[in-house]
Amino acid sequence: METNVNRRPPSPTAAERARSMAMRGRAVILPAIESAARVNPVLHHVHANGSISALLSGRHPLVALALHGTDEMAAMIEVSDTAPVPLREPVRGLLWISGLLSVLPEPAARAAALDIAESRPDPRLLDVGHDLVVLRLRAASLVLADAESSGPLDPAEFATATPDPFCRFEAAWLRHLEGAHRNVVDMLGRHLPEELRGGRIRPLGLDRLGLRLRVEDESGDHDVRLAFGKAVNSVGELSSELRKLVGCPFLARQS
Repeated sequence: METNVNRRPPSPTAAERARSMAMRGRAVILPAIESAARVNPVLHHVHANGSISALLSGRHPLVALALHGTDEMAAMIEVSDTAPVPLREPVRGLLWISGLLSVLPEPAARAAALDIAESRPDPRLLDVGHDLVVLRLRAASLVLADAESSGPLDPAEFATATPDPFCRFEAAWLRHLEGAHRNVVDMLGRHLPEELRGGRIRPLGLDRLGLRLRVEDESGDHDVRLAFGKAVNSVGELSSELRKLVGCPFLARQS
């Protein structure tokens, strides 16, 4: 089958990539206050409406800075998406979410903890109302930067987007692929552009539309997307498409 290497393979939309990144990535809070330090929340979560909850110790200085009740302060949440395997350049993407931050009253904080627990149970949620408080960021603007694109993102599109079905599992799967099935990674390398062959091939990412590889060589780092023949939504479909991909992937250079 003839492969068109000039056509860019399909990828999830920017809003979908942002929702996936926000779900699996590491978040820090950046208060819009001069000399304020970066704050690492205990846990963060994106709700169905696109707002973000962050759990923090009630004794943290940021809680004192953020006015309670209906008052809000300007802040940004920065989410970094890190590759599942150790790379020279490990950050796959960055998401900046700016908006207004407030400390939820205790009844609303407990309701938020219950909402989070429905999709991602975590024992730390039991401390809400005791040692932990919930801060809520209402997103006003977003900026996404990854290998696919960079630029602003509509908050409404972010709110309605669905995270990739595999975004919570891809890290473990790709670490297993590299550690236990190195031969499969090498076989995928047969389909790289000629100028990238000979570099070190690493599994970089996985989503419902394809597999991403990172090639590290003397000239730098290069990302390549290998597209599935169709979008997948189950582990069975994913396994089938990965087997097909090893034989004859459709690919295009990303960088």
